[in-house]
Amino acid sequence: MDRRKLFKNGLTLAGGTLLASAAGARIPGQETGIGGLVQQNTSSTTPGKRKLGAKLEVSCIGLGVQNMSRTYQTTIPSRTEMHNIIRTAYDKGVTLFDVAEAYGPLECEKILGEAVAPFRNKIVIETKFGWNIDPETGQWSQPGLNSNPEHIKKAVEGMLKRLRTDRIDLLYQHRVDPQVPIEDVVGVIKDLIKEGKVLHYGLSEPGVQTVRRAHAVHPVTAIQNEYSLLWRGPEEKIIPLCEELGIGFVPWSPLGVGFLTGAIDANTKFAQGDIRGGETRFSPENITNNLALVEVLKKWAEKKQATPGQISLAWLLHQKPWIVPIPGTTQMAHMLENTAAYEVKFTADELKQFNTEIAAIQIKGERLPSFVASLSGVEAPPKK
Repeated sequence: MDRRKLFKNGLTLAGGTLLASAAGARIPGQETGIGGLVQQNTSSTTPGKRKLGAKLEVSCIGLGVQNMSRTYQTTIPSRTEMHNIIRTAYDKGVTLFDVAEAYGPLECEKILGEAVAPFRNKIVIETKFGWNIDPETGQWSQPGLNSNPEHIKKAVEGMLKRLRTDRIDLLYQHRVDPQVPIEDVVGVIKDLIKEGKVLHYGLSEPGVQTVRRAHAVHPVTAIQNEYSLLWRGPEEKIIPLCEELGIGFVPWSPLGVGFLTGAIDANTKFAQGDIRGGETRFSPENITNNLALVEVLKKWAEKKQATPGQISLAWLLHQKPWIVPIPGTTQMAHMLENTAAYEVKFTADELKQFNTEIAAIQIKGERLPSFVASLSGVEAPPKK
């Protein structure tokens, strides 16, 4: 799909964004299953797994399938190869797969549903609603967001068909709808939970008070926000809130839309339609400064016999035992590398030194175009 066209449609009435995780790093990872680096505070958690919320157990690294219908560069990947990547990820121990109705639109859910059919009951599927997208055709009924209860019900029915399943393990509101009280949104989700069509729910890029209000109606299982060494905004309010309320945290774009893998440099030119071309953190006046972060990652990658992307993911895993990154990719080698990042471990002294080095680098530029960034941290209107 044309990402800029989608943003234009979605934002006309204060719609949301599609951004999720980005491509992985540069070389294949070790041929091992996913696990390790688990610092859970509960003995009931299986080694190599983490818990989102109180009950949802998943692999410590997931897989985002956002770009499997069309990449950032606007090319269309081989559908057969996308199936192969998803199935190989499962073979390597990945049990959390992230998608949304807006990705495609609808097409990425179909790709995921096709791929995981043989092992559907052994994985966790998370997807997202919240756009004015016709659940049957994928066309925009009108621009913008739509979290009206009746629309949510129709959206979920479409998701179940595309994903070839009878339930959604973790359902997110993709962006907070400024027209619909969160109590109404969670109310319909509670009904869907009672019907067995949804098992858990979460919020993406929400306002803090909206999270509190939602959690008071029914416990929130996970928050999904952008979070990486390139963008650490959630550390201010959202991550402490998750810790306070016992909510899991799922970072999208954990590799900084490819930047933290070393795939972007001062000479990189972005294809028309590539959202990264509109992010000022990659503009000529800022990227040279920001590349200092990549140099630190390269140094530590050499020290740890890893890659910059693996160092980035390992750092995320060390932050909290309930953080589960979902790097996305359309290349098998990158998926293998990403899922092997758990093998990179820091001692307490190493982590302290690493944090000292990255703290000395001040990232310049904004993480998103302003019209997209304005949709993050939105508070739902009060319930009347």
